[in-house]
Amino acid sequence: MDAAQEAQKREAFRQAVVNTLERRLFYIPSFKIYRGVAGLYDYGPPGCAVKANVLAFWRQHFVREESMLEIDCPCVTPEIVLKASGHVEKFTDLMVKDEKTGTCYRADHLLKDYCKDKLEKDPNLSAEKAAELKHVLAMLDDFSPEELGAKIKGYGITAPDTKNTLSDPYPFNLMFQTSIGPSGLSSGYMRPETAQGIFVNFKDLYYLMATSFLLQLHRLAKLSGMSINRKLGNVKYSSKGVKMISPRQGLLRVREFTLAEIEHFLDPEDKSHPKFSEILNLEVFMFPRKDQVSGLSARIITIGKAVSQGIVKNESLGYFIGRVYLFLTRLGIDKDRLRFRQHLANEMAHYAADCWDAEIECSYGWIECVGIADRSAYDLRAHADKSGVPLVAYEKYPEPRDVEKLVIVPSKKQLGLAFKGNQKIVAEALEAMGEKEAMELKATLEAEGEAKFRICTLDKEVIIKKDMLSISKEKKKEHQRLFTPSVIEPSFGIGRIIYCLYEHLFYTRASKDGDEQLNVFRFPPLVAPIKCAVFPLVQNQQYEEVAKRIAKSLTTVGISHKIDITGTSIGKRYARTDELGVPFAITVDSAPSVTLRERDSKQQIRVNVDEVASVVKELTDGVSKWPDILLRYPTHSSRPAVTGV
Repeated sequence: MDAAQEAQKREAFRQAVVNTLERRLFYIPSFKIYRGVAGLYDYGPPGCAVKANVLAFWRQHFVREESMLEIDCPCVTPEIVLKASGHVEKFTDLMVKDEKTGTCYRADHLLKDYCKDKLEKDPNLSAEKAAELKHVLAMLDDFSPEELGAKIKGYGITAPDTKNTLSDPYPFNLMFQTSIGPSGLSSGYMRPETAQGIFVNFKDLYYLMATSFLLQLHRLAKLSGMSINRKLGNVKYSSKGVKMISPRQGLLRVREFTLAEIEHFLDPEDKSHPKFSEILNLEVFMFPRKDQVSGLSARIITIGKAVSQGIVKNESLGYFIGRVYLFLTRLGIDKDRLRFRQHLANEMAHYAADCWDAEIECSYGWIECVGIADRSAYDLRAHADKSGVPLVAYEKYPEPRDVEKLVIVPSKKQLGLAFKGNQKIVAEALEAMGEKEAMELKATLEAEGEAKFRICTLDKEVIIKKDMLSISKEKKKEHQRLFTPSVIEPSFGIGRIIYCLYEHLFYTRASKDGDEQLNVFRFPPLVAPIKCAVFPLVQNQQYEEVAKRIAKSLTTVGISHKIDITGTSIGKRYARTDELGVPFAITVDSAPSVTLRERDSKQQIRVNVDEVASVVKELTDGVSKWPDILLRYPTHSSRPAVTGV
């Protein structure tokens, strides 16, 4: 099958999935009666249930099993916070504008889409031209505005909707700016991530961990903060940060989205993980940076080997790669269409020491759904510097240690004469210097008498003279070590995961009569929006009363279900629930016992009315699997003469 045929096949499959999702109200365009707004979607009843189930499992898999601390932060973030984190300065992208309509597009997305379309759909593309386009795709993040503009003009790329000419690329800040309060004097942004809310609360979280008798922990590596919240802006989720969007790919590119983030704090001198042995032998598809540059493909490797060979930088990063793999595959993501790709050098965020994306293959190609980054100590240092509040942890020594200690003593008098009202800010910045920076400053002052020194909180350089401070090393006894923790951050784009899940779990099968193809979502019980359906075989008061009794039993044990007492044929009712992904169906065809049907195998067993709710509970909780249940109950072989499945 050539590239064009493959693209057509993917498009047809995608359309079948999307049509089913919209028809059954998994999600729909927001404000549909007003023709909607690109990039905004509403989750319908089954979509809300799937999302709630995914988030519930996320909390179980990470928050409870890893003993994490959860916080919930405001959507509006003061500008000073995002200035300290680098978002205001660094989170811009190059835009181009339709010169007639004014519609904006992200420049690199247009160039990327052009190259991919030519590579996939142009049968006359020469090998030389194909190599050129592949090189462009590899270099996208390195292009300057001028180079990007030249490529767009050189390839004749126009506005996707109107085919009008495009402007030269220009920088655009990706966040929605707002004002806080009626005066409008306090500036803020609609948050592009939840990480900063966790970082600015580090001091209190650390105190809670250290003082609560429920959380008496001996290692900082046990402190993890997490948050699940909605983000807003002219952005899409990305492990590199926020990205400008041209909303054209349903749930994959949206203006408002749910992000679940973990900030796992650890000692920068010890990035081991106490539970690393649990995922040591886990085999996953990995796509290291070196293999990408060499033109190789992703390969299966154990996480233990990836860490020992230095492919993954440390145990804690490897541990969370393993935990993310288990989370996604247990949801229902196909393990053969899941890979972990290491960021190339030109993709690395400004704060990252190492970063991997969990990418899931769907009809749109490989989509990044989770970013797992070693953010080093960038964020805590930035916020400590900007706020003046130390964000540090400590390690108590069993016995006092003799250490050579850096001592920085600013001269208040000289700093006051030179910097007046900024004296305290300059003094704090000098005292916060690391050993290397301090000794370099001392050498310059001794050689030249003065030196330039940057004050981040003032956003400028100042001149420091020799008489303004003393820098020395003294031997002291220390009972503890203070340090700024590093952070491992797994960041989950929930909407993207859910969309890929829909594609991975969708299939069609022939009806019983073979005259039509029926849609099925094979949701595992963990994810299914409705766990069980209850059907009286025919409209009969006795059967309906039994069905209602079973429904009440299911409610009592916490099983989501639907009851259908319409006169529609049982086959059609099965087909409707299969399309919603309901894993089990109970058919009331007698009073003492009923049939229990499993969706994918279509096998049925007979279960006593009083037992059936507990059996479904076993299955949905994962206590028992369907093959286990088959061994315990008789198979239902006499099937009624009905049409449908």
